[in-house]
Amino acid sequence: MENLIITISRTCVSFLILMIVSLWIGKQVNSSNNHYNFALSITIGSFIANMGFDTYLKFVPMLVAFLALITMYFFSSLISTHSRRFRLLLSGEPTVVMEKGKILDENMKKIRYTLDDLNQQLREQGVFNIFEVEYALLEVSGKLSVMKKTHFQNLTKGDFNPIGLNKAVKLPKELIMDGEEVEKNFNSHYSSAWLDQELKIRNLQMKDIQYAVISSNGSLFIDLYDDHLTAPLDRE
Repeated sequence: MENLIITISRTCVSFLILMIVSLWIGKQVNSSNNHYNFALSITIGSFIANMGFDTYLKFVPMLVAFLALITMYFFSSLISTHSRRFRLLLSGEPTVVMEKGKILDENMKKIRYTLDDLNQQLREQGVFNIFEVEYALLEVSGKLSVMKKTHFQNLTKGDFNPIGLNKAVKLPKELIMDGEEVEKNFNSHYSSAWLDQELKIRNLQMKDIQYAVISSNGSLFIDLYDDHLTAPLDRE
């Protein structure tokens, strides 16, 4: 009877701890399906299971180890928000598997991604004809993001303007991330000098910019750290 009460007590306490931790970091883990968060989720589940049911393991040392894991995750997340390199190290980057309608077999071999996998994930997105695809990227989460060729895309209000109907589809190019230049995305047209000139025209400095990207239509989008919003929405 005593062991039964201990087991129930440990399970209840473990569940409460899991609920508190889930409310604290649940959004980050659920929204970022990458290798790091996958490993964290598995480890948390293992900890909670052992804390609740394995009466041969002392509860307090297990709790301390669990809190150490959560603390490590918190500091890793804190560093990630300030360092893109560290964030990429933990999360990885998406892999381009199709570019301009061509299948990039070398990229697919690197991640052990087969044509069967590609076709399956295209069908899951309602794409049964591969020649409709302009770009396809395999995200870190394992999901496939697809950009169709212009004449296979769904109509929008902007499509009723005939001027841009025949423009080639391009992937957006990130030029600034967290106040730092993304040098690998610069080319002869969108160079560092060109970006500096655009910032001078707008009276902006690199330190003021959180994110800058060349959109698929070729326009420059810039988001500042200071959004100048007097009452921004904050809903939990």
